[in-house]
Amino acid sequence: MIRKLGEQIEARFAELEREMSDPEVIADRERYAEVGREYRRLEPAHHLVTEHRTLSDDLEGARELLEEVGEDDELERVVRDAPARIAELEEEIRLAMVESDPNDEKNVIVEIRGGTGGDEAALFAGDLYKMLTRYAAERGFTTEVLSQSAAEHGGFKDVTFEVRGEGAYSVYKYEGGTHRVQRVPETESQGRIHTSTATIAVLPEAEDVEVQIDPGDLQVDVYRSSGPGGQSVNTTDSAVRITHGPTGIVVSMQDEKSQLQNREKAMRVLRARIYERQLAEQQAAIASERKAQVGTGQRSEKIRTYNYPQGRVTDHRIKLTSHDLDRVLDGDLGEFTDALTGEEKRRRLEAQAA
Repeated sequence: MIRKLGEQIEARFAELEREMSDPEVIADRERYAEVGREYRRLEPAHHLVTEHRTLSDDLEGARELLEEVGEDDELERVVRDAPARIAELEEEIRLAMVESDPNDEKNVIVEIRGGTGGDEAALFAGDLYKMLTRYAAERGFTTEVLSQSAAEHGGFKDVTFEVRGEGAYSVYKYEGGTHRVQRVPETESQGRIHTSTATIAVLPEAEDVEVQIDPGDLQVDVYRSSGPGGQSVNTTDSAVRITHGPTGIVVSMQDEKSQLQNREKAMRVLRARIYERQLAEQQAAIASERKAQVGTGQRSEKIRTYNYPQGRVTDHRIKLTSHDLDRVLDGDLGEFTDALTGEEKRRRLEAQAA
């Protein structure tokens, strides 16, 4: 079974290599980009298949040589150690070929809101914003703030920003949910540990073709901005609030001085929220049919805890704990993303088998 899968991967990879050097494909920008994406997606599986074939050949050769020479430490080591690694590679190849989330390559819109905990929750929302934007920089993504509401004593009541880059959703989708912090607030005179929360929503950015919005379903209200914004604040109706009738979703934007810019940003967020709702409805239908939810990106009440006194971060979905809180808050989330990606692939593999 795995040998046949390996042959299919090698054949398709060789075909993609040929296409990437084909002048006709190169001349067609859209086709070349599509081939490039599939090539990059298949490349890790191809490396695993190559290692699997090499190790299998080494094992077979070592067994044959041992029959001839009788004893040899190096050959015996190969015969002893290779089978376990071959089994690991077979599992990794299967996981690498699991059908990916169709939204994985998309840009994302991230919404962070302070939850329970008052000022401390707002400060924590600010910490999460710094963590996620630093992670974006580390991954080579770019970010743009779409809207923000600063809290009186620091941090955010809420902040919405976009992350652009190939594969952004595949990285950020695991951050959606309730994040909990345990620490002593600066205003706490007794030194008691408080627990606060902030929620994160991660929305795959939707294109016009994916979400059809009837202009007749929209109620657009304009009003005067409040808060920072220069001389135009409270003098022009630049703020925009868009209400989508069929879903009841409301999006407000006032950060830009131009009403047109605020409207454009509001529509981007509205499309993403409607798209996410459609996806949630589809996933719920699938889950009810086979009694199991595919993937690990669902919002749960508490997905991760940041414990300052003990300097640890625990992801409750996969029972993974890091004892380097400062490094995680500085944007080093790769360990969590990799573990969550592996768990999602295993669940998808089980679902495909079922």
